[in-house]
Amino acid sequence: MKKFSQTRVAVLLVLAFLSVGFLSGCGGGNQVQPPAGNNNVTPDPAGEMPSGSYQIKGSDSEVNVVQSLVEAFYEINPNVEFSVTGGGSGVGISALTAGEIDVANSSRPMSDSEIESARANGVEPIPIVFAMDGLAVIIHADNQVENLTVEQVGKIFAGEITNWSEVGGADSPISLYGRQSNSGTYVFFRERVVKGDYSPAKKNMNGNSQIVEGVRADVSGIGYVAMGFIQGTTGIKAVGLAETAAGPFVTPTELDRVKAGEYVLTRPLYQYYGGQPTGALLQFLEFVLSAEGQLIIEEAGFLPATAEFMQENRAYLN
Repeated sequence: MKKFSQTRVAVLLVLAFLSVGFLSGCGGGNQVQPPAGNNNVTPDPAGEMPSGSYQIKGSDSEVNVVQSLVEAFYEINPNVEFSVTGGGSGVGISALTAGEIDVANSSRPMSDSEIESARANGVEPIPIVFAMDGLAVIIHADNQVENLTVEQVGKIFAGEITNWSEVGGADSPISLYGRQSNSGTYVFFRERVVKGDYSPAKKNMNGNSQIVEGVRADVSGIGYVAMGFIQGTTGIKAVGLAETAAGPFVTPTELDRVKAGEYVLTRPLYQYYGGQPTGALLQFLEFVLSAEGQLIIEEAGFLPATAEFMQENRAYLN
């Protein structure tokens, strides 16, 4: 479990006092257990921390950062249990719709039909944008290509460009690595970049980590992963992307430029709650949206939610 500095623990203790926190102004997975022997938790004004057991499931892109948030939250409230599992955005949304889980992690927004199905089952999805992601297009570190346009990437994954020499690289066939259809990243990339059907030659991987490993082992490979999966990773590189050949080309590793909105494949990351959260689940959401929670998101290689999305979060929670 992640160890925290004295400064961070102090911040967390302050947050424990601020139980109204953020919201007072706005009106096959891993069973994670609380750390043993935590005596640094300050009770709420009623004298006790809320408790509960919650299921969070969905986006593979989000599973690691959400688990980090859960582990940090235990420093505030060890009286809760969370089960955090992946499987893809579609898997999480289906489970939320069926009333089987409390929170669905999703790297795409729910569709109108999914929302209607949830409501028909008595579930009112509450959308929260808790982080931002710059979806990275990755290639092998030895590939001489540095930049691609969105159109070129789309044609590569559609099977219209099949050799690296067509985009300034070596004379070698291109190997495609991507996600399976229940992935929100699969849907986002298809709609935003491919704008049509994927090539049948694409290898459908179970998660971001498998795509990274596939491209790392294949000098002709290309894939797409959440930006949190390229931080500190060797053997691969993220290409610079631009809408047109005129540029500017920006990689998701240039965080200042990504934050400034210059990276073309930036997207929001969602958590869908199965109704208005209360108790310990509300306390967890307050923590996720707090300054401390957003710092953990940055440390995991993602970006904080924008001010605009934070305003939308407040509206939904009111």
